[in-house]
Amino acid sequence: MAEEKIKIRVPRVKLGNQGLEVSKLGYGCMTLSGGYNSPLSEEEGIAALKQLPREKIQLATKFGILGLGSTDVKVKGTPEYVRSACEGSLQRLGVEYIDLYYQHRIDTSIPIEETVSDCLPL
Repeated sequence: MAEEKIKIRVPRVKLGNQGLEVSKLGYGCMTLSGGYNSPLSEEEGIAALKQLPREKIQLATKFGILGLGSTDVKVKGTPEYVRSACEGSLQRLGVEYIDLYYQHRIDTSIPIEETVSDCLPL
C-alpha cells in the first residue's frame, strides 16, 4: 500500500489592517539560545533557520531588552535603539526583512509614540 501523506492545516489569523496573516501556531526560538536548555552556538541556530523557505514563513522578532541584571531586566525604548536592534536582527538572521517586529518589554521612561516614531507613516 502506498504511503499516504497527511496534511495538517494550522489555523491562521489576520493581524492589523495591512493584510499580514500569520499562523496561530509559531515556532519560538528561545530553545536555540538556551532559554530552557543548553544553547546552540549562534552559527548552529541560524543555520537551522536558514533551512526554512523564507517566502513561506513569517519571521517575528522582538526588541526592548537591553540586558539582564542580577535583580532586574534592563529595557530601552529609544527610537535609535529600536532601529539598531532591528538592523542587528536583520544582519544576524541574514534576512532582508522582518514580518512582525514587536516590543518585548516596555520602557516606561519613554512615551510609546516616541519609541515607534521612526515606524509611523509620515
